[in-house]
Amino acid sequence: MFSFEFMQNAYIAGTFIAIICGIMGVYVVGRNMSFLSHMLSEIGFSGAAFGIFMGWQALTGMLLFTIVSSILIGKMSVQASRRESAISAVSSLFLGLGILFLSISNKNVSYATNILFGSVIGIGRDEVNQVLLLTIVSLVFILFMYRPLKFDSFDHIGASVKGIHTNFVSILFLVVLALSVSTAAQIVGSLLIFVLLTLPAAAAKIVARTVSGMMLFSIGAALIGVWLGLYLGYITNWPVSFFIASIECIIYFGSMLFRQEN
Repeated sequence: MFSFEFMQNAYIAGTFIAIICGIMGVYVVGRNMSFLSHMLSEIGFSGAAFGIFMGWQALTGMLLFTIVSSILIGKMSVQASRRESAISAVSSLFLGLGILFLSISNKNVSYATNILFGSVIGIGRDEVNQVLLLTIVSLVFILFMYRPLKFDSFDHIGASVKGIHTNFVSILFLVVLALSVSTAAQIVGSLLIFVLLTLPAAAAKIVARTVSGMMLFSIGAALIGVWLGLYLGYITNWPVSFFIASIECIIYFGSMLFRQEN
């Protein structure tokens, strides 16, 4: 299996994607932003369509659309009560633009379509390098913003009392989340990106007692899903995304049963 370069690329990229999604997912779950992660993944598809229309790499368009939309959402949803409305408004705008660019483009849009479902075979060495670079950027941000981000995600009122600039932290988090979505969509696809960003962390929240414990469990669950999903996809020739989603669901429901038994 590892004699094929595309499988080597898939495992390298998949490992880093699982790590960053496992970490970011803890904050997504802590902030109750599962819906936002799903919307950003769909906006990423629109960005891919725009990038192809402009003659750019699809990832460039994805980064542009997801980062701009995350900043807009962060600016518009200072109050939690406005968050869902802001997400719906911004996502509707960018999804509409994506459909427009996809329909008027005369170029090959197969890569943009693959973004929806994931394409392991399509992962080349350049894409692996992009994943590595963006993952490092995301991890550096989390390292330097760990304490304020943890407070803001799990104790928003306490963070405000301590003088943390919660609005600034939230916008930075959304930008890094956009980076994570754009990188992960190349492996698992936009339609299933929320699986790696939510289910491992949701399972970790059930089992673990601390934020660091949640991160370790979430990373482990994401890695198991990606590694085993790639292997099963290789030997069966079935979609990798199907296996990843199924494995993460099994881990999540298994965590629920474990909690009930204990």
